[in-house]
Amino acid sequence: MRASRFLISTLKESPSDAVVISHQLMLRAGMIRKVASGLYNWLPLGLRVLRNVEKIVREEMDKTGAQEILMPSIQPSELWKETGRWNEYGGELLRLKDRHGRDFCVGPTHEEVITDLARNELASYRQLPMNFYQVQTKFRDETRPRFGVMRAREFIMKDSYSFHLGQESLQQEYDKMHATYCRIFDRLGLNYRPVQADSGSIGGNQSHEFHVLADSGEDDIAFSTQSDYAANIEMAEALLPKENADAPSQEFSEIDTAENKSIEEISEFLKVETTKILKTLIVLGANTSDEQLKLVALVVRGDHVLNEVKAGNLEAVLEPFTLATDSQIESLLNCKAGSIGPKIDNEHIKVIVDRTASVTSDFVCGSNTDGKHFIGANWERDIQIGEVADIRNIVAGDASPCGKGSIEIKRGIEVGHIFQLGKKYSEALKATVLDKNGKQAVMDMGCYGIGISRIVAASIEQNYDEKGIIWPEVLAPFKVGIVPLNAHKSAQVTEVAERLYNTLNEKGISVYLDDRDKKTSPGVKFADMELIGTPHRVVISDRGLKVGEVEYKLRQDQDSQNINVDEIESMLLDLLDK
Repeated sequence: MRASRFLISTLKESPSDAVVISHQLMLRAGMIRKVASGLYNWLPLGLRVLRNVEKIVREEMDKTGAQEILMPSIQPSELWKETGRWNEYGGELLRLKDRHGRDFCVGPTHEEVITDLARNELASYRQLPMNFYQVQTKFRDETRPRFGVMRAREFIMKDSYSFHLGQESLQQEYDKMHATYCRIFDRLGLNYRPVQADSGSIGGNQSHEFHVLADSGEDDIAFSTQSDYAANIEMAEALLPKENADAPSQEFSEIDTAENKSIEEISEFLKVETTKILKTLIVLGANTSDEQLKLVALVVRGDHVLNEVKAGNLEAVLEPFTLATDSQIESLLNCKAGSIGPKIDNEHIKVIVDRTASVTSDFVCGSNTDGKHFIGANWERDIQIGEVADIRNIVAGDASPCGKGSIEIKRGIEVGHIFQLGKKYSEALKATVLDKNGKQAVMDMGCYGIGISRIVAASIEQNYDEKGIIWPEVLAPFKVGIVPLNAHKSAQVTEVAERLYNTLNEKGISVYLDDRDKKTSPGVKFADMELIGTPHRVVISDRGLKVGEVEYKLRQDQDSQNINVDEIESMLLDLLDK
């Protein structure tokens, strides 16, 4: 591509609303431009990178035998109502009506549509297993779109769906997709980790997320220091401490704590560590009805954070996880939220204590009387402990659930997610095939997603310096950049540059020739080349050609080197062949 015929939209400064480095550099490099909140135009440079990601994803998916299809982005409400998700999915589902007043949505995902396709096209177990995939635009009406294409409302995704007769077949495909995703992210040059994850609103029995490790990531990932164990913090199990609770050493009593309510306020007021304070959070319980309110009291240590995913999976807790309101709390406990404690005698309130909190002794907690707390409290002696469960976030230094080493926490950007859906959608939509005995059998399903557009941003988060982007070669919009200096004055410079440009093009190598006129200084050309992340740069000048050399520089290297002009073509071809 010739620079004189290419849309170059580089910026010297980052827009003020760009916070993370990938957003800043994608704007500065002229890859994207904002249209509205969470909506972006992909400019020619950015689209080239996007297509490079798609190419690798398609190649690896095709190797597995998956078949590419394309489903509509606009979906009828009837399918979503069959699965119950029309009302359950929430505000992220953009609903609309056509001219006839019929309800549709802009697809955030395609479980309903693909299952409808399968129930109409698949009839026999002999056709299974079968895996369909697409690369398509999705829309989720995010409350707070941010970080550029990392958390946009409209994004490009590869989503695939497999159909099986039986769990064994589903597991085999799931394992195949896990391995396929690893190959994809290896080829993309990403530093990533597959981690155990919660299935969320998609549903299913088992899932793994694939995270690119980066400080700007939105997810906390728990890693073992001595094994390959990794899990999203939502799923990482916090083990029961090996040490038993210390024997009680303090008298149990109730004291006045005035207006102090938060853990920090109580800690400061009583001069005790937060590890010796237990906090109680009240959530709605399962089987709550208009006639009878049921609550669940969740007790965790003051320095720990309640894990809403773990808590929401408890049988006693209402789904979806919902905190009780102040009025609901006061109606059953006769006190405000800041004074709640675990010593509760109410048949409509179940108490569940976190594992670590269960081995805390001589602790401080609310007394269920406004402005008062218990001190010197101990389980069983003073307060009945009831049910114990893992309901907190794991933290750095905790024992690893795998039994090896301790936990360290890193930030991750989710770029892929695979699910075992089981029969969640196929049962709802009655997607069946005839089994070996000629009977109708509900198919098992798997679901496998990759964030194509998010990968572009995630790669930048791992590959940049103060000058701009450092693309892995497979993602670079152009593999080679050629900068002829003062070509308007030198026929020889023009000839050598054109010959190299044409040779590389003929070999199918993406090459960028900066043939902008003399109004564009060499410094600007070099800066643009480094900003957009071109891996290999060749500078051709009269002075170099006089001694039979051109200047070559690898993007991440500090220094350039002089290469014989007759050898540069073969050298580049050898490098790019690798």
